[in-house]
Amino acid sequence: MAFVTGLLLIDAPASALNNLGNIPGEREENTVGVKVISTKAGNFPYVSAQAFRYWLRMTLEQRVPEWKASPIFREEKIAYTDANPIRYWDDDLFGYMRAPGKADTAKRSREQISSLEESTPVKDTVTRASPFRVSTLVSIAPVNPTSDFGVMARHEGNPVPHEHQFYRTTLKGLFSLDLWACGTFSYRNRTGFRNLDEERVRLIGDVPGVEHLENEKSYRLPKAERLARVKALFTGMAQLEGGAKQTLHYTDVSPALVIFAVTKGGNHIFHHTVGANRVGLPEIKIEALRDALRVFADGILSPVYVGWVKGYLDEARASFEQFIADYNAHASAQNLPQIRLSHPREAFTTFVQDCDQHPEWLD
Repeated sequence: MAFVTGLLLIDAPASALNNLGNIPGEREENTVGVKVISTKAGNFPYVSAQAFRYWLRMTLEQRVPEWKASPIFREEKIAYTDANPIRYWDDDLFGYMRAPGKADTAKRSREQISSLEESTPVKDTVTRASPFRVSTLVSIAPVNPTSDFGVMARHEGNPVPHEHQFYRTTLKGLFSLDLWACGTFSYRNRTGFRNLDEERVRLIGDVPGVEHLENEKSYRLPKAERLARVKALFTGMAQLEGGAKQTLHYTDVSPALVIFAVTKGGNHIFHHTVGANRVGLPEIKIEALRDALRVFADGILSPVYVGWVKGYLDEARASFEQFIADYNAHASAQNLPQIRLSHPREAFTTFVQDCDQHPEWLD
């Protein structure tokens, strides 16, 4: 099995990218706080994995024309996608959970939904663990969020006060894509593993070129279809947009720095290669990266793609460029992967192009 294993940094110079709502007990009733992890070392602002996945899904829908998003349905207090990974790419790569409704109101709602052309009937519970995984994006160092006080005063009478928190930091997140799982769906009758029910097994059986993995009780889409989905996902990563409070803070959430590679295992080999220095600024730990590439060399199937925006940590980038020059000069002789340095968007684009040359990554 191969995975795309990566790390990214988001530069948040004055931001409130993920909020928790009103803070009880503040001087203003409508004070909006940011999400933080409170520890003995201080407060670490964060962006939830759910928020990041939402940013990416919306970017894919809006910026990647070939992306096939799943429709969303609702029954009273629950909502779900169509849970059809054969037809919809986000059901495949982002996972789903859908169960037949049992209450009378749910049954009536489902009857209405089933009359829609894009709805796939469901009689048994189907679930799919997301092949695309992402960590919580956490500040690399503790910071104290700033409270910004403002008023609405474009009307007669007393102004209406409001307040919100924001922060200045760098957010670090991990991501991983299980390439083997992309386009591969189990019909094993086991809780948490049944991606396909009888209706979906019937649908995938009609797909030209589909592969039936009988021993694994799974079906697999043709490799060209699977590659198209992977390439679309990382095309979206290259254009990532989103985040709360953009009207007030206008934060670019596309990665300022990204490091990733195709690896044999799902464990994250780059996690400890980026951290904070003594003053809380991002630091690329060159010796930690060198060690990771040496130790895991036999499990790295691709070049190591590094995307770094010029103008971001330029002094550290100069040292990193020297490291790459020295490292790449001896990498082949030592059976180590090459490092490719470019802009983050170019790094993702290069990987997408390399996918066409290495379809075996999906085996």
